[in-house]
Amino acid sequence: MAVVTSRMSSSRIPSVKRIPIANSMAEQLIPAAFRCPISLDLMKDPVTLHTGITYDRRSIEAWLELGNLTCPVTNQALGNEDLVPNHSIRRMIQDWCVANRSLGIERIPTPRIPVTPTQVSDLLSEMRFACRRGDNARCRELARKIKALGRESERNRKCIISGGVGRVLSTCFSELATESLENTRAGAMDEILSALAAFLPLDEGSYLQLASPKPLDSIVSVLKSADLEGRLNAALVLKELASSSPPDRIEVVAGTNGLVEALVKLIEKPISPRATNASMVTAFYLVASSERIAARFVEMGIVSLLLEILVDSEKSMCEKALGVLDGVLSCSRGREMASAHSLAVPVLVKKTSRVADMATEFAVSALWKLCKNDDGGERVVEALQAGAFQKLLLLLQVGCKGTTKEKVGDLLKLLNRNKRSSECIETVDLRGLKRSF
Repeated sequence: MAVVTSRMSSSRIPSVKRIPIANSMAEQLIPAAFRCPISLDLMKDPVTLHTGITYDRRSIEAWLELGNLTCPVTNQALGNEDLVPNHSIRRMIQDWCVANRSLGIERIPTPRIPVTPTQVSDLLSEMRFACRRGDNARCRELARKIKALGRESERNRKCIISGGVGRVLSTCFSELATESLENTRAGAMDEILSALAAFLPLDEGSYLQLASPKPLDSIVSVLKSADLEGRLNAALVLKELASSSPPDRIEVVAGTNGLVEALVKLIEKPISPRATNASMVTAFYLVASSERIAARFVEMGIVSLLLEILVDSEKSMCEKALGVLDGVLSCSRGREMASAHSLAVPVLVKKTSRVADMATEFAVSALWKLCKNDDGGERVVEALQAGAFQKLLLLLQVGCKGTTKEKVGDLLKLLNRNKRSSECIETVDLRGLKRSF
């Protein structure tokens, strides 16, 4: 069996997961006909080109994705022909694996046949027609089938996305949302929403379809439901909508009845880390869009909730929580609620370091908003007592840029005016502070 010659540079050879083989002796026993000419490993899913050469599917697909238009072995030009599964060689490889099981060689599983662009086009066309004629049961069935195919392999997922699945799913969801909800229609919408979450991110046209009042009402309805999987799917789709929509669309999203309440509830009573992260990202984009929206989050108790989360959250969640908190402190009501909370200043001072650059920027900005608008000077004194002067001075020496550097400078000036009358405490122990709940 021929192998790829030296004309294939090592930098262009695709990285492919190897078959688990217990020892080098067993690996040496692999027949040459069972090895992929590209990876030289045992083939898991052998496919044959029109040139007659058989490769492992993942290896040859990776080769083609690099822009190569020739057969690696024969150097013959390749067209857009399908890769033909070589069932005979695959069965021979499986038999060989079973015969050499004592050497620690695992039997390769029978691979699923990848979906083709034609199959994707047929499925999506059928779904469009089913939706137009009001066949909700068929819509639900097709959405479930499309989602299952996408989960079988990354290749399937890419093929389905390139076939325009986002536009079809969002159109069907929007059409169903404009009609009165029945049990069958609601079931179809839940399944379509689940499929949408499986194929994120979507294209701009899909987002425009979903970021309309009726579809948004339906998504929020799922977000408030008792179905945990449905709530997660709704949170994931809303996160993409909020992070991808222009300002005018953000206003539409934020104005959806019950959305703010549902997001705050999902943050307060988590159902999964993914749902909490998605809700936090959505909240971040919404509060950043306008002070009016930020004030709505404040009225729902988001300030106390975020401060509680920041006491002992992990790095990723800490960044998100600080980002949302910085956003809500842009409104006067948010600053008022934070100023009255015993955790606000100590937590922000602590988070100016030891987390990450993004978290530091948010923490400095939030602390700056509190101290800059502190007419009585109580928050400035509190920050000094929490050791803010030393931390900010160190941050300035280590290096920070842009607006963060300017805000650190402003804070140091404010703190310096009150430095003589306040006792600085080097370490901040948040455990002894009174919490709101």
